Amino acid sequence: MINVLMIEDDIELAQLLKVRLHKDDINVTIASTPLEGLSLFQAHTFDLLVLDLSLPQMDGMEICRLIRQESDIPIIISSARSDIRDKMMGFSRGADDYLPKPYDPQELIFRIDAIMRRIHPTMPKKLTPFEIDEERHEISKNSSLLRLTQAEYDIVAYMIKKDRYVISREELLLNIGSIRYESSLKSIDVIIGRIRQKIGDDTKNPRYIVSVRGVGYKFVNK
Repeated sequence: MINVLMIEDDIELAQLLKVRLHKDDINVTIASTPLEGLSLFQAHTFDLLVLDLSLPQMDGMEICRLIRQESDIPIIISSARSDIRDKMMGFSRGADDYLPKPYDPQELIFRIDAIMRRIHPTMPKKLTPFEIDEERHEISKNSSLLRLTQAEYDIVAYMIKKDRYVISREELLLNIGSIRYESSLKSIDVIIGRIRQKIGDDTKNPRYIVSVRGVGYKFVNK
């Protein structure tokens, strides 16, 4: 499990991220103030730091500088301050990545995973049921090749790439060339129904393609 220290004074946001990241085997320790964060950093070993900038007591840029003087721990700045000057200063103080708020928690997970893979190239890849082989134009589930039409392949591939993001029917129509000229949004539901059958998803209680009422679908590759 990856151990992350998060220095964030928005407790509600921090708790939301902690719960979400835990589902991907990322353990988060929250510090709501800079001094608490620095104390935790000195007392424990962490794999990565997620750092807000607008904090009480001390600006996050100064925390970034102090921690970088002591350690080469990866630092992701997570801040509503998205001005290019803030980004330049953050990287100059030693940050490895800069994620402007607001963002989907899944994006933070992607960035943590990318940094950890760069640091530990031999770290095993997370096992997921569905895998895409774009060169062969194939999708497999648990190493078994799925027999999909062009439209079905395009939808599943798009959904896998947006794992756990909510995807509207309109988004699928706009982004999937092979279904762009289908007659109605209802046709998307028909194709999704066929896909669920082919991937062995329970139509009454789907595990992989989850319906989001009034919006569309969410793909869960886990």
